[in-house]
Amino acid sequence: MKPELLAPAGNLKKLKLALYYGADAVYLGGKSFSLRTFADNFTEEELAEGIAYAHARGKKVYVAVNIFARNADLDEMAAYFCTLAALGADAVLISDLGALRIARRVAPALPMHVSTQANTCNLEAAAMWQELGASRVVLARELSLHEIAAIHAANPALELEVFVHGAMCISYSGRCLLSDYLDGRPSNRGACVQACRFEYELRARGREEKGWFPVGEDGKGTFFLNSKDLNLGAHLGELAAAGVCSFKIEGRMKSEYYLATVVNAYRRLIDGGEQAALLSELYCISHREYTTAYFLDDNTETVSYENSQLGGTCDFIAVVQEWHDGRVFAEMRTRFYEGDELEILSPGPFFGLSFRVNGMRDSNGAPCSDAKRVQEILSFDCPYALSAGDILRRRRK
Repeated sequence: MKPELLAPAGNLKKLKLALYYGADAVYLGGKSFSLRTFADNFTEEELAEGIAYAHARGKKVYVAVNIFARNADLDEMAAYFCTLAALGADAVLISDLGALRIARRVAPALPMHVSTQANTCNLEAAAMWQELGASRVVLARELSLHEIAAIHAANPALELEVFVHGAMCISYSGRCLLSDYLDGRPSNRGACVQACRFEYELRARGREEKGWFPVGEDGKGTFFLNSKDLNLGAHLGELAAAGVCSFKIEGRMKSEYYLATVVNAYRRLIDGGEQAALLSELYCISHREYTTAYFLDDNTETVSYENSQLGGTCDFIAVVQEWHDGRVFAEMRTRFYEGDELEILSPGPFFGLSFRVNGMRDSNGAPCSDAKRVQEILSFDCPYALSAGDILRRRRK
């Protein structure tokens, strides 16, 4: 059986996009108790719609309730677990022992997955979570392949989920006080300001009349807390052999284009697509320098000392709305022109094919050579029968 591909869903639109591009399941947060409060997240009505939409397609929805709770949270959290059970959520992600205890009491049929925030690093901890009623553990990102295999060997009935792609945290599996200390926004309650991505200046104290001397690597400052991005695309077979049943992509706050590109690449990798070409897809998006982190044992090169992001090799041009009679209708996202060569990003058979923009017309049907109005629906000739949700991109020269 193939491992599950688990994608982030920051809102209902992204949930549908992730499933369209091949995710087997999505994880998301409601308006409370989730560690991504700056994502759009889901109202109760949106949760109901998202769960029904996924289930109609044979897919699953896992809901994060993974803050470290305070006493004032507990009554509302209990009611929320009951709501999730009634809506048919496929599992709830928790990191707090109190939350687990409440869930078992008020919604005993609701499957429980242990969040990476719980820092499960060894086989005994995994066994303990299973004894407490968890069916799956999201392992800490600090583990190597050998450690993951050992945890599975000791706990073969316990499902193991592992992050394979996305942003990393300088702190131990995300447990950080820096955001709260600097900005009053507690990371462990979902309000991380990502202080690790800030540009810092290291200073040395001279004599009193000299004041402070800056100590930096170069004129750009020093990004000494900025982790590289995780990329285990080349190691999925090894992870599956080690007992991992779910490959998880980070990014509830990432763009639609990021989500579509990464989910599409990992779906095709899992399904046996040509590895070199699909790994190159992961460079089409903006990202930090990639790393395998601790997968191949100890690694001291996990910090990106350069500026926070690297530009991708493609521009996100438009989202396909429909295709008929040899013409595509697409919502513009980046300016493009008559004659531009566009490439197709799709879960279907036209993935990777290109064509030139010809016969472009604006939303009023008038001839147009310059698509410069943001989110305007434009039409132009296209030889491929594209589907709603397909994306058009342009390779950077």
